[in-house]
Amino acid sequence: MIHLQALGLTEYEARAYTALLALGRAVPARVARQAGIPRPKIYETLERLEGRGLAARVGQNPLEYAPLSAREYLARARRSFDDRLGALDRDLSRLAPDPAPEAVYHLYGEAAVRSLCEDLTLNARRSVYMAGETALAERLERLTPRGVDLHRASLAGLPAVAAEGQRAFLLARDGEAAVIAHFIEEGGNGEAHGVHTHNPVVIHLIEGYVQLAAQRSAAGR
Repeated sequence: MIHLQALGLTEYEARAYTALLALGRAVPARVARQAGIPRPKIYETLERLEGRGLAARVGQNPLEYAPLSAREYLARARRSFDDRLGALDRDLSRLAPDPAPEAVYHLYGEAAVRSLCEDLTLNARRSVYMAGETALAERLERLTPRGVDLHRASLAGLPAVAAEGQRAFLLARDGEAAVIAHFIEEGGNGEAHGVHTHNPVVIHLIEGYVQLAAQRSAAGR
């Protein structure tokens, strides 16, 4: 029932439709009892279901309703949702153009860093490069979409890219976006922080650094 409400049905509509599916065909009073809906509300609720294409009148004397397949309703809901997403994308494009490549955005707090890294990985289309912070790298590896070229390495044995008491993490996605983050060692001072950028030079450097780390690791085996 929760899923029906998520598609736009009211609680009473979801209850009534679920009851109709169980009953198959019934008079409004029986639907009301099955669904736990006050009888004064059942007629307007069934009429709204009829308007949505989820129920149909199958008799007048007595008045009965029967459930209709939800497939068409789901198809309409999907088209409507896609239309709204398209309109939102166009509006956002006008209001907030793509950031300048040289822009750098600061991240503060472990939750913000991890959330952005997860979003970038989930939206990857071609490639993901990552190195450092083992727990985060393992999670992002599981989130990497199928078919995306994944490059992952350890930073061990390479020149440090984080201050003492911090653990570095590098991420580059699709040659379009990158994150450089620093996590605080347990017991250390401060909070996790990082930067997010679309600068192609930084992205290329991260990709090269991850490739170098992977080569060093392979050579040391």
